[in-house]
Amino acid sequence: MESGTTRSAGRQRIGELLRVDRLLGNLGGPKREEFAYPGASYVKVHFDRLTMLPGDYVTVSNPERTESYRYDESDPDGRWAMSITGDTAVVEVHREINPLGLRDITGDLGIGIDRVARGNSRPAPARPGREESVCGADTSSDAVCYESKDPVAYTKSKATARLLINGTELCTGWRVGPKNRMITNNHCLTTSGEAYDTEVWFNYQCAKCGGYDVFKPTKVWGDQVLATDKTYDYTLFTVDGFESIEKFGYLTLDTVRPAKGQELYVPQHPSGEPAKIAGNKGEAAGNCEVDNPDYTGYAAHSDVSYFCDTAGGSSGSPVISRATNRVVALHHFGGCPNSGVRGDVLAGRLRTYL
Repeated sequence: MESGTTRSAGRQRIGELLRVDRLLGNLGGPKREEFAYPGASYVKVHFDRLTMLPGDYVTVSNPERTESYRYDESDPDGRWAMSITGDTAVVEVHREINPLGLRDITGDLGIGIDRVARGNSRPAPARPGREESVCGADTSSDAVCYESKDPVAYTKSKATARLLINGTELCTGWRVGPKNRMITNNHCLTTSGEAYDTEVWFNYQCAKCGGYDVFKPTKVWGDQVLATDKTYDYTLFTVDGFESIEKFGYLTLDTVRPAKGQELYVPQHPSGEPAKIAGNKGEAAGNCEVDNPDYTGYAAHSDVSYFCDTAGGSSGSPVISRATNRVVALHHFGGCPNSGVRGDVLAGRLRTYL
């Protein structure tokens, strides 16, 4: 039995949080505001107040309106809006008629914006002691590169999602089983409040192998945390808008511990990048295979170790057996070897939820 030398350091930071002070739709105030940050990979606004009359609503969109989200419920406590891909977000208040002149005498109506998160144009530098590691030369590739050479791995990778947490931090998660169930690490999120502020991006991948253009991702919100555990570093949660992500398929936990030398592959979003897969079929170097099926994580015998390439943001990725195409580990540690919580252990602990 071996123990890893590197422990998880938390979520990967991929953005910057900025303080702003904007009020829209209040009496004679402006109804539209543009937030532009040249080079940003995404822009995400936070409402500290949403106070509207019935029939009013707010949209957050890109300038072309090809990506747009609508908010039509008042929320005096505020909330995050869904991120807009690209460097500009437009917030606009849409108002119905002025019933009985209420809009003219109600001074507390309005949309307040107190924070904006902007995505880094390049991945942030890796922190010392990060939770993931490239072991030797990085042999991971864009997921789309596997579409023809390894179609099974490519299809399975579609069940993996990029998690944008609290506007500026990143992990990876994936659909587990046919129901509305997602899984990631406990060190990524632990509460329903955190899940509610987490964006879940499916189909965030390059359109061509080695290219720069990406498909438009399908974005949904996290919802309820069903189970979480610090020792085994997992959080099981649901999403709001499940019907829009069912088409991407799901993965299944293996109920048997894998054997040493078993070939693996790891779909993931390293450093917030479009989906990549580590581990080639029949890889001669043998890096992406089970190194030790009896590895110590936060508990004895809890993990499987391997040398598959990962990076910051890969926390929560599925480690999949090529023999069964089932998940044998939930990735969470690095240090070469990297390691993940055993799939058969998780299957036993989560059986009643799946």
